[in-house]
Amino acid sequence: MELAQKGASASVGTFKQLLVTMKWTTAADFDLCAVYETKDGRKGLVYFGDMGDLNGFPYMQLSGDEGVGDAGGDNEEQMRIASLDEMKYVWILCWDYGQVQSGAPARFAGSDVSLNVMDDRGTSHNVTLEAGTMGNVALLATIDNSSPVGGQLINTSKAGTLKGLTNLNQLIAIIEQ
Repeated sequence: MELAQKGASASVGTFKQLLVTMKWTTAADFDLCAVYETKDGRKGLVYFGDMGDLNGFPYMQLSGDEGVGDAGGDNEEQMRIASLDEMKYVWILCWDYGQVQSGAPARFAGSDVSLNVMDDRGTSHNVTLEAGTMGNVALLATIDNSSPVGGQLINTSKAGTLKGLTNLNQLIAIIEQ
C-alpha cells in the first residue's frame, strides 16, 4: 500500500515483527532512527549511537549505519520492531548526518530516500517523503499505538533543523511542532 501523501494512514494491526527499511543511493549520510514514547510517558531514541534491543525494552533494533562519509550507492538501514505493547507512539525519522552536525539544510530534495514498513505477514506500506528542502531532519512516519484498536502507520512528512545531536528534547521539539 502506498502512503504517498502527508496524512495518509494504514493499520499495522497485530504482528510478530515490523521491518522498517530506508533505502537511498544519493551520496549523503542519511540515518534512520526512531523516537518513542511509552504508554507511561517514558521517551527514548534508537539510532546509530544506541541501536536498541530486539529481545528486551524497547523491543526495536537498528541494523547498522550506512552511507557514512556521504557514500553513494545501494545504501539501506533497517529497524526491526518486535512489540508495540508498551509504546504509545513511535516516530520514524531520517536525518542528514553531516548537515545536522553543521546545522545546514539537508539534501532531501535531490535524494531518493524511500521508506517501507512491512509486517511478518508480508503486508507492505511505502511511505513517500514530502519534506522538500526545509530542515535537516525529516519525520517520515508515525506509528500511533494510542488506540485500543491497534496501531496506525501515518505518513507524517515533516521537517525540522538541528545543529548537532545533543539531546532527545531537540528531536521531540521537531516532532511536536
